[in-house]
Amino acid sequence: MLAYLASGVFFILALRGLSSPATSRAGNRNGMIGMAIAVVTTLVTHDIANIVEIGIAIAIGAIIGIVIARRIAMTAMPELVAAFHSLVGLAAVVVGWAAYLNPGAFGLLTDAGIGAVSKVEMGLGIAIGAITFSGSVIAFAKLSGRMKGSPILLPGRHVINLGTLIAILVLTGMFATAAASGTMPLIVALTVLAFIIGFLLIIPIGGADMPVVVSMLNSYSGWAAAAMGFTLGNTAMIITGALVGSSGAILSYIMCKAMNRGFLSVIAGGFGADASAGGGGPVEQRPYKQGSAEDAAYMLEQAESVIIIPGYGMAVAQAQHALREMTDLLEEKGVEVKFAIHPVAGRMPGHMNVLLAEASVDYDKVFELEDINSEFAQCDVAFIIGANDVVNPAAKTDKSSPIYGMPVFDVDKAKQVFFIKRSMGGVGYAGVDNDVFYMDQTVMLLSDAKKMVEEINKALD
Repeated sequence: MLAYLASGVFFILALRGLSSPATSRAGNRNGMIGMAIAVVTTLVTHDIANIVEIGIAIAIGAIIGIVIARRIAMTAMPELVAAFHSLVGLAAVVVGWAAYLNPGAFGLLTDAGIGAVSKVEMGLGIAIGAITFSGSVIAFAKLSGRMKGSPILLPGRHVINLGTLIAILVLTGMFATAAASGTMPLIVALTVLAFIIGFLLIIPIGGADMPVVVSMLNSYSGWAAAAMGFTLGNTAMIITGALVGSSGAILSYIMCKAMNRGFLSVIAGGFGADASAGGGGPVEQRPYKQGSAEDAAYMLEQAESVIIIPGYGMAVAQAQHALREMTDLLEEKGVEVKFAIHPVAGRMPGHMNVLLAEASVDYDKVFELEDINSEFAQCDVAFIIGANDVVNPAAKTDKSSPIYGMPVFDVDKAKQVFFIKRSMGGVGYAGVDNDVFYMDQTVMLLSDAKKMVEEINKALD
């Protein structure tokens, strides 16, 4: 018990460390230490049928994890996280079914069979795990481009979702009170419905809300682990699952607030979603100004203050190192440079922060939206690289827009705007055009983000 308590303390320290880029490495280390303590304690304190087989399984999992971690690109990190969440959910389902099929091995048998409380824990663990798995599969498909980011709205989806969730709860109650001989059909139906509702809850959610979905699925995976912890009587699983579940839910709430989205509406399957959200429709052809790297370099070195807004396009181009070099060159010329990070920049929480940290950008130069948004009216240049929806003024003015109500950077107030974009043919992840492209003070730099920044650096140097 003391060892599990120690692992729980390390997990708490891990979450605390991950709350800031400056302490994130220490947070990761604490998390790994906590997990190592929990695994070793479990192996030592439990009767292990075959330690060799378990060791082989751990080794195989470790090898797969190391290979994936070393090969995965930062641009694919959001879908990787969604895929990992699906595995956590599937693990909860498998453990729940194993406990049901062989309750004696898990210490769940009583004179009357599996106890009612254990059945409730088992049923909830399987249901939450199945929802996490199927929901994460859809999130992975949308984030990786295997499925369109636009909402898929089924007729009567709210009634279907609510009815399915009620049916799962009813089946859980029936499973808990049924005699042993009649439980198999109930747990099968519960599992199938839970897999189905996971799909139904995520497919109506558009691309603009996908970062919240990733965070919410993280919370689901934690609650699934906690439920299985009660089933197995494992304190470490209960503590870890509760920490992950609660922190994921809090983060999701914060992100919903930052996007002006209803927390319950998002997790309930996109209430209020519009079929056009994230649709990626045709872009209206309007006049715009196009510039060169030399134009940008000249204006940047003449400026007193520059605010850089990175987005997913920077991640795709892997332009963060070139951007850091540009920052160094500008600061040598006496220009004040700051970075503005939107809560949902990229496709998962903290995506841009990790990229900038990888490029050794000083943490004290990186600011959140609420801390820097008021400075755009005084800054000389807003330099947008690969971002789109988070600088789109339609969020403030167009009630029909899928991003309406989402707080965005006030780049339209800056004296000069440079906007790096591959071409004028594409739109942001939410699928709407951006009036910033056509403003009088905006100059479009149409190119690969990394190539363009490198050309600007040459001109600055």
